[in-house]
Amino acid sequence: MAQAGFQHSGDDAGRHAAAIDAPFDLSVSVFADRAHVRDTIRDDALAAGFRLQEAGSVEILVEGSARPIGDVVLLDCPVMDGRACAALSRLDMRAANAGSQLVVSTSLEALEDVFACLDQSQPQILVNPTRGERVIALGRVLGTMPRMRARELSGDDRLTLLRLTEQVGQIAERLEALSEKDAAGSAFLLGSPSPTYRGPQDASKALVKPPRPPLPDPRLVRRIIRQRQLRGEFFDRDLFADPAWDMLLDLTAARAEHTRVSVTSLCIASGVPPTTALRWIGQMTEAGLMERVEDETDRRRAFIALSDKAADGMARYFEKVGADALAFA
Repeated sequence: MAQAGFQHSGDDAGRHAAAIDAPFDLSVSVFADRAHVRDTIRDDALAAGFRLQEAGSVEILVEGSARPIGDVVLLDCPVMDGRACAALSRLDMRAANAGSQLVVSTSLEALEDVFACLDQSQPQILVNPTRGERVIALGRVLGTMPRMRARELSGDDRLTLLRLTEQVGQIAERLEALSEKDAAGSAFLLGSPSPTYRGPQDASKALVKPPRPPLPDPRLVRRIIRQRQLRGEFFDRDLFADPAWDMLLDLTAARAEHTRVSVTSLCIASGVPPTTALRWIGQMTEAGLMERVEDETDRRRAFIALSDKAADGMARYFEKVGADALAFA
């Protein structure tokens, strides 16, 4: 596998010097068929303080024997075909085995195939990203490592990422609390029995966790989703952006309908740009609210579904607000 060579200008030499002076030593591999995109990704990685290990086309990933890859791998693949799929699958396995962090940029048209190929390395996937979004992705990579930071990641971008993580954590805690609230009586309590205590028989019943209520009628959920979408026809959609809840609603309706949800469909349901939606999906999967489901009949496809914990929380939520939801639906 031949490594692509580059002639560096004076500006590039300055970037190399910045990388040498960086407070960390992380290598980066860059793969992209579009030369101008490859050069831009490489320059931003060097400016952020990474050391370039390799840069070349996606094609070289399937040529010859596997070679060591960088601590971080940045890949651009807007069009998928058989060889690109083989390259991504091979890179995904290599990144997972090496512990490398993978950032892949693609197009909305190729998203389903890219998502299906990347099931081992927990990559960041960017859809038609701007240069700034790629820098944010580098910042997220460094944010997972102690004392690491990207020089070009602004304070606003860091705050956005922090809020995203915090919000997902809060949602997970609240849904879990909803599912556990009804089971509170099953705990062993040390203290005097209440005046209504009826003896051992009642106590044994209290130890049994009540069954989860059924999921709501999917027609009701779809109606709520439609009502939420209508707001965007009269006001700026950004005023009501709530991708986590919109995706949970969509997955709840799909689970009640016994249908599968593709990652592209879920991105659309989120109401935010695909790259933002994918970050939410990644965070919510890590939080145990969503899970990836492989297609048993076609390994080139994968779906997103509610986890049992999230389904339990959504069922109990709709049980609590069911009457009100129906009144205003």
